[in-house]
Parts: sequence; structure tokens; C-alpha cells
Amino acid sequence: MNWSELPSLPDPNGFAGPFVGTHNGVLLVAGGANFPDQKPWQGGAKVWYDSVFVLERPDGEWKAVGKLPRPLGYGVSVNTKDGVVCIGGSDTTRHYVDAFVMSWGNGEVKTSPLPSLPKPCANFCGAMLGNTILVAGGIETPSSTSTLKTFWSLDLDSNHPSWQELEAWPGPARMLAVAAVQDRSFFLVGGADLASDANGKPVRRYLTDAYRYQPGQGWTRIADLPRPSVAAPSPAPAFGQSRFLILGGDDGSLVDFKPPERHPGFPKSILDYNTTTGIWKSNGEMPVAHVTTTMTLWNHRFVMPTGEVRPGVRSPAVWAIDYPLLTTR
Repeated sequence: MNWSELPSLPDPNGFAGPFVGTHNGVLLVAGGANFPDQKPWQGGAKVWYDSVFVLERPDGEWKAVGKLPRPLGYGVSVNTKDGVVCIGGSDTTRHYVDAFVMSWGNGEVKTSPLPSLPKPCANFCGAMLGNTILVAGGIETPSSTSTLKTFWSLDLDSNHPSWQELEAWPGPARMLAVAAVQDRSFFLVGGADLASDANGKPVRRYLTDAYRYQPGQGWTRIADLPRPSVAAPSPAPAFGQSRFLILGGDDGSLVDFKPPERHPGFPKSILDYNTTTGIWKSNGEMPVAHVTTTMTLWNHRFVMPTGEVRPGVRSPAVWAIDYPLLTTR
């Protein structure tokens, strides 16, 4: 795999949890959150954004082109023929049920509403299987001490699309998992569950289990990850007829690292799953690990824009994987 850098976003901090996608040939990055003044260990406040940026060419410059309906981040975004579908998410006070299409045309960005989720949700994952959006897990409120075990679908081919609740996977509830689509199936990989500590604060349990969903056949458990992976870029890049990649992710090994300003960052190791053999293998390392960001396919490259590079610290960098057999099958 050949990694390369695209132009960085025009924000010195970058964002975690942005909505990312492509429409009419351009790359769109919108919303997300960062700590613009002081870092969290210095008492800094987290700020959500409504900015929408567009990159029209890989060698071009990012432009600020509009606003989301509200400051928003940590939702799910997927590409459709009508635009980037943005689902759920959070701001500084609450989580949302809203879904909308973000489209690009005639030099401007527009948004139009879609059916709302059954309940508020953020920190979940999702992907397109055929022309159906599938989303899984997440948390319902900013103060949640438990995760959701919900699996919802939105069939865009329906005359009257509405979110349907499907049978959930057989393992624990989770948030910040990775979704993947490959071999006519949806995959749910890793993530974290939550529980309360003695003070009622949420504590993460890092997960390694993974599942495959086949429409009409339901869920099957696949081989566990070799290590935990939380908030890795999602949906996972898929290539060939039977493989997808888990790019880094937080493995929990550096929880409560001190001092926080010297945190070395998240694992750069790449895990490669083969849907035919059912085996995970190591596939080298990334030049830099980003978490809490969305992957998208643009100009025959999988793009990993902005995201968190260590706790409380984002990066405006935009990285891409150029691989001759890449596909979003």
C-alpha cells in the first residue's frame, strides 16, 4: 500500500468525529469537535463545529463552503448517489436523531432532511450494503454509562424510506466499533462497552470480538481481533473480493497515560481480514494513526481525513491509501 498526503484542512487543530464523504467528484468534510484553546488536561473546553469544507481536486485547496444545520459531530456518514448521508451525532449538550443528505452542486453545499433515527445516537458506526444504510451500536446521551445494542437499516430504494430495527449481533453492546462491507456482507468489529465505576462515571471495556451480518441469514461470529481496536477509521477500507483493513484504533494499552502531553499516540498497526479464510493477519503500519474519523473512497484512493492522533489532540492532516485493487464492494 502506498500512503500519501493530500492538502491539510484549513484549521490548525483539525477535528475529531467529522462527517466525511464525496459527491459530484468532490471531497467533503463537515462538523466535528476539537479543543481550540487549551487541551483537556489543562481545563480546555471541547467545541463542536458546523463548518463544511470542500476539496475539489487532490492537488487543490480546501474551501469553506457552508454550514451544517447545527454544530455536530460523532455521527455516521456514508456516500450515496444523492450526496453524503449524515446520521445522528452530538453537540456539547445532547445527542440527535436527525439524518440529512449533504450534497454538492453549482459550487455550493446543501442539506435536505431524511427520516430520523428511532432514538438519539452518537459514537456508532455504519456503512452502505447495496442501497441500504446499516448502523450499529453507539450511546444515547453524553453521560451514558452503557452502550446501545441496536442495529438499524434505511433502505434508500423504498418508496417511503424509514429506519427499521433489525436483529442485533449476538455479542455485547458497543460504541466506537468499525463497520465494513465486503463479500455482500456487513461486518461489525471491535469497539468498547461501558460500565459505571464507583462514582457513576463511564469506564470502557475494550472489545476484540467481531461479527458478520448477511441479509436473510443473520449474524455469525468471526475470528476475534488479535488486539482491541476502538474508534479506528470507519467504514473499513475494503479491497479485492474478500479483504478489509482495520487501521490502528485505540487498543487501551495507554489508558490514563501520564503525562498526557507526552502520549505517544495510537497504534499504527494494520489488521487485514480475509472473508474467505476467516483469518486476521498483520499488514504493516500506517505513517500516522488517526482515530474518530470517517474513511471514504475518492479518486481511486481511500481517504483518512483529520481525526484524533492522541487523546485530546487532533490533526488537520489528510492521508490517502493508493492501492490498485481497491473497491467498495
